[in-house]
Amino acid sequence: MAIPQHAKHVIIGAGVHGLSTAYHLALALKARGRGGGGDILVIDKTGIAAGASGIACGVVRNNYFQPAMRELMAESVAVWESDPKAYSYHPVGYMQISPEAMNADVAEVYEQQRAIGYDSVFVEGAADCKAYMKGLFDDWRAEGVTSVLHEKKGGYANNTASMYGLATKAEAEGVRILTGVTVTGFTIEGGAVAAVETDRGAIACDTVVVGVGPWIHALWRMLELPEKVTIKGRDGASREGVDMWRYWCLEEGTLGVDPDLQKTNDGKSAPVIHVDTDAPLYSDVDGSLITDAMWGIYYKPDTNFGGVQGGAMPYKVDKPADAVAVDPYGPESPEFIVDDDFAHMWCSGLAFCQERFSGQIGKWKKEPSGGLGCFTPDSFPVIDTFHQNCHVIADSNHGYKMIGVGKLVAQEIMGEKSRLLEPFRFSRYAEGRLHPVSSSPFPWS
Repeated sequence: MAIPQHAKHVIIGAGVHGLSTAYHLALALKARGRGGGGDILVIDKTGIAAGASGIACGVVRNNYFQPAMRELMAESVAVWESDPKAYSYHPVGYMQISPEAMNADVAEVYEQQRAIGYDSVFVEGAADCKAYMKGLFDDWRAEGVTSVLHEKKGGYANNTASMYGLATKAEAEGVRILTGVTVTGFTIEGGAVAAVETDRGAIACDTVVVGVGPWIHALWRMLELPEKVTIKGRDGASREGVDMWRYWCLEEGTLGVDPDLQKTNDGKSAPVIHVDTDAPLYSDVDGSLITDAMWGIYYKPDTNFGGVQGGAMPYKVDKPADAVAVDPYGPESPEFIVDDDFAHMWCSGLAFCQERFSGQIGKWKKEPSGGLGCFTPDSFPVIDTFHQNCHVIADSNHGYKMIGVGKLVAQEIMGEKSRLLEPFRFSRYAEGRLHPVSSSPFPWS
């Protein structure tokens, strides 16, 4: 496909945010008699699902301590549920299993899930939690657990298959997807983006959407947006010169067992399991202490990955954002992939939770896995409009599950401001409208 000299709407990124925005914008334009998918061009420097959306664990959950995130995720779950086949979505549910230090936080999540009509079950107390979990898995044996939040909605989706399903839906509405096109800059005239500059020529446009996952730092700089920000805390005190972007390395992998090994007692598909605990973790290989600090893992059976797949807490990359090599990305990276220490910890964590995984570390898939996430100062998304007509979706690594964000951004392009996106505006930093922080060891909870 030749690169056009003009497209009314140019969307950068053929991952979940770019494709979702394109599809929902095409529907909105057609419904209002203002054109359709033929006015939309998606460009990507590599290909569909070539970035973070293509290697994502695929977990879909509502479990957030922040009310704004819960509402946003309820909207996204509804999109996943709208076409499970096309999105390769498995609505098996999601479980947050937590220690006493997190009990109050998780109880609040449950109450607010009830308030928005999101179906979940909450169990408290060590004995009741163990009984509940043994009712699902007879080999459950995790310690240091005093609450279980079982979301009956949510689950997971197969990453690449879901993105191609989304691309197919967009193309059926007339959206053009052009890959192998690298953005090199923007032409800004009269305070607005007049054109997207690429290695194959400039594309004049009326609207731009940037949804590029871990590459957001580079595009942010091209847009000449601030590298440092002032953040007014919830206590009213301000911090100046805070880095807008930082990278974390994501640690995930796969235990190459039969996915059917992880079934519930009644033979049904198991929910996604996320366990946080302050009980010591000992090696399933030699019994040595791995950690006595709070730790957590998540896991699910997944035929797409060929086993039981999941991950643990990421670690912060000890470099400024402009010194981090995002490319080559994911499994092709020579630097940001998981190592044997992660495999040891995660497999021992599985055995800590369920006896069926004990002694299985030899089936760990010794293949490159992991990736980078580009995080905002408070680890929550920035979804806002800059230069009048440039809509930026900076997901702070919450991305894949948030398929509904594209739908909301499409509505904003049509002139309908979204209440659900208001808490994620860039201005929240200077104005002190920060999201509450939970007790979870994970930076995105």
